[in-house]
Amino acid sequence: MLSLMSCILSSVIGVGGTSVSGYILAAPGRGLEYFVVPSGSGSLVSSGTPTRASLALTTAASRASARLGEETSIRPKPMVEIGGYPILWHIMKLYTHYGLTDFVILCGYKSEVIKEYFLNYYTNNSDVTINFSNNEIDIHRNRCEPWKVTMIYTGRNAMTGSRIKQARHYVGKNPFMLTYGDGVADVNIKKLLESHQKSGKLATLTAVQPSGRFGALNIQPDNSISHFQEKPVGDGAWVNGGFFVCQPEVFDYIPDGEKVIWEREPLMGLAKAGQLNAYKHSGFWHPMDTLKDKVELNEMWAEGKAPWKVWED
Repeated sequence: MLSLMSCILSSVIGVGGTSVSGYILAAPGRGLEYFVVPSGSGSLVSSGTPTRASLALTTAASRASARLGEETSIRPKPMVEIGGYPILWHIMKLYTHYGLTDFVILCGYKSEVIKEYFLNYYTNNSDVTINFSNNEIDIHRNRCEPWKVTMIYTGRNAMTGSRIKQARHYVGKNPFMLTYGDGVADVNIKKLLESHQKSGKLATLTAVQPSGRFGALNIQPDNSISHFQEKPVGDGAWVNGGFFVCQPEVFDYIPDGEKVIWEREPLMGLAKAGQLNAYKHSGFWHPMDTLKDKVELNEMWAEGKAPWKVWED
């Protein structure tokens, strides 16, 4: 199984005058180990007057990813880099683009790597003067995002449903957003939220159509190839791509215990109750499951052709 990152974002965002607390969470369906959720200060551009927004990101991990080899033996999967920045950073930048800046990270496997990264993020992205004679440190100019990041330890062996439920205290009685921490996409968060509100359901997930792993050939009876398509959409099926929006009642669908998997009892229960909505995203979506995925995503970034980079430098 791949490393799963559990993150929770609690944020109050406004669309059409409606306030919503946004959270982002990652579930274990693809064998991940981390989640993301919004909960800080900021504003989401929307119809009507933008309201106060918060974004809480929670990350949790219980295993390393065998398919990423040595990468996840030294760091949790959300910390694997694209263009010198962790996947987690790219996900947070997407939500920041829509005004979500307060994150709560649910930590598990190699949580110290995530903590050290954010503990040092401010100084690593600033001009610093250190006076060794009196131990004074002056920060002259920083290039940091306006993030507020809370990191909590949810246990090394807890599964995704359990990690999410442990974030209930940070979410409170507000709606929230959740997403996976092992991939990137150019999901329009504002439209996602509008879809959720229009549905009137307790939860919305972003449905995507992943591309095939190989090129497709159209072979004629005489064995001549009449058409070749590089990595077409797989079988046309819509799959769970993360980027959830949830009402606080969703927590009631998560049983107690550390072995609860988000995509099983909770999501299946919501679907059975007719409380699960799909937001169809036909844009870019790409997980990082293998070293090949890592190479492809890094090439896109290096060539300036990263579709998920919707923010300005």
